[in-house]
Amino acid sequence: MILTTTPTIEGQPIKSYHGVVSGEVIAGVNFVKDTFASLRNFVGGRSNTYEAEIINARKQALSEIELQAQRIGANAIVGIDFDYEVLGANNGMLMVTVSGTAVTI
Repeated sequence: MILTTTPTIEGQPIKSYHGVVSGEVIAGVNFVKDTFASLRNFVGGRSNTYEAEIINARKQALSEIELQAQRIGANAIVGIDFDYEVLGANNGMLMVTVSGTAVTI
């Protein structure tokens, strides 16, 4: 399965379009992780805890669209778009949405 943010795949003509596929993941950050992230915010630097959550959520959402595309007979997804939002009380939840067009090349 080829996954790309571009609308085409160089050297690979698109034979058929199967429609839009999307995956959504909502991840909660627990109290311990949130506490360590707050400390990192206070002293400065990158928050490895939140970065790991974002990476994991993005991978899960990509896996979802790949499975959807396989189910409908596609072998590639073009035009992939990522969106990130914070939700919930005190912004304690992270939502990652991934969408793209399932195609056969």
